[in-house]
Amino acid sequence: MFRPLSLFIGLRYTRAKRRKSFISFFSLVSMFGLALGVLAMILVLSVMNGFQEEMRGRILGMVPHAFISGAQPLDDWRPLAAKAEQQPHVQAAVPYTQLQGMLSVRGRMQPLLVDGIDPAQEKRVSIVGERMTQGSLDALKPGEFGIVLGEIAARRFQLELGSQVTVIIPEVGATGSITPRLRRFTVVGTFKVGAELDASLALINVADAAPLKGWQPGQVESIRLALDDLFQAPRISHDVAKALGDGYQARDWTISQGSLFQAMQMEKTMIGLLLLLIVAVAAFNIIATLIMVVADKKADIAILRTLGATPGQIMAVFMVQGTVIGLVGTLIGGVLGVIAALNVSSWIAALERLVGHKLFGGDMYFISNLPSRLELEDVVLIAVAALSMSFLATLYPAWRASRTSPAEALRYD
Repeated sequence: MFRPLSLFIGLRYTRAKRRKSFISFFSLVSMFGLALGVLAMILVLSVMNGFQEEMRGRILGMVPHAFISGAQPLDDWRPLAAKAEQQPHVQAAVPYTQLQGMLSVRGRMQPLLVDGIDPAQEKRVSIVGERMTQGSLDALKPGEFGIVLGEIAARRFQLELGSQVTVIIPEVGATGSITPRLRRFTVVGTFKVGAELDASLALINVADAAPLKGWQPGQVESIRLALDDLFQAPRISHDVAKALGDGYQARDWTISQGSLFQAMQMEKTMIGLLLLLIVAVAAFNIIATLIMVVADKKADIAILRTLGATPGQIMAVFMVQGTVIGLVGTLIGGVLGVIAALNVSSWIAALERLVGHKLFGGDMYFISNLPSRLELEDVVLIAVAALSMSFLATLYPAWRASRTSPAEALRYD
C-alpha cells in the first residue's frame, strides 16, 4: 500500500523504540498532559453548563418570563390575558402586581420583593407551587392578607406558619414626598427553590396588592406571560404588547435577571480560558520533545537528505510525529472527559454515600447535588483547540529539522 514518505517515516518514528528512554518519557508526558487538559476542560465546562441549566430552571421558573403593563392600572385584565394567549409562543397569561418594600419583624428589617399573584392560576406560569415546604398557595385568600415567604427569609426571622409580619411599601406623593404604607400579614406558607429568591421574594394575593398600591379593588399592574422560548422573550413580549394596542409596554426577564446569566456565561468563558493553559503547557512539552527527537535523529535526517529528501519532506516527518502525539492525547482526553461528564453526578452521589457526608449541603449551597450537562459544541471546540495547538507546536522543531546540514550532521559519525 502506497503512503507518502513523510507520513511513513513520521509514523515509524512514533512507533519505534528509541535508544534514549527519556525522549520516550517526554512524549508520554506530553500526551498525558494534553489528555489531562482536554479531560479537565470537558468536565468543568459540563459541570458549569449543569449549574447554568439548574439555576435557569429555578430562577426563570419563578420570575416572570415577561409582563405587559399600561400607563395606568388594569381595570379588567381578563380580556387582555385572553387576547395575549392567542399570540404565538405565549403559553399562559395571568394577573400580576409587583411591589418593592421592606419586611419588618420584631424591629428587624430587610428589603423584599413582593409579587401579587392569583393562587389558582400561578401554577400555569411558575414552579413555586411545586417548591412549597410549608403551607399552600391556596391559603392566599383575598382580603385575609396572607403571605408566602422564601425559606431563607423565614429562617432568618425565625418565622412559622401563623407568624405576623409587617410589609412596608413606600408611596411617592404628588409633591415628591415619600409616605410609607404599612400592612400586617400572616405567614401562610414557605417555599424553597434553591436560589437567592428564597431570601428576597414574597408572594401575596393579587387582590391584597391593590390596597398597598392605593388602587381600587380588582385593579392589577400587569399581565404576566409564560413563553415557550425564553431566549426570544424580548421579541415575543414586544409583539404581544403591539397586538394588544397602543399604551401597553413590555418588560422581560433579560432586564431583571439578564446580568446574572451574563455573569455566569462570562465565568464559564474565563474558566475555560484558564483551563486552556493546561493544554498550552502540554503543547510546549511537544515542542521540547520534538527538539530532542530532532537532535537524536540528525544522522537519519542527513542520510535522508543525501538520498534526495527535500527540506519540506523532512519538516513533514516531524510534523506528523508531533501531530500523532496531539491526536492520541486529544482522543484519550476527549473519551475520558465525555465519560466523566456523563457520570460525575452519580460518582459524587456514590462518594457521599461512602463517606456519609453531603458534599453539597442544601443549607450552604443553592443545590444539593453536582449537576452536569455535556454539550457537543463544547467537546468539538475543545478538541479543535487542542489539535490546533498541538499542530502549531510541531512547526518550530520541524523547521529546525529541515534546516539540518547533512555534512555537518555526519561529520563525527
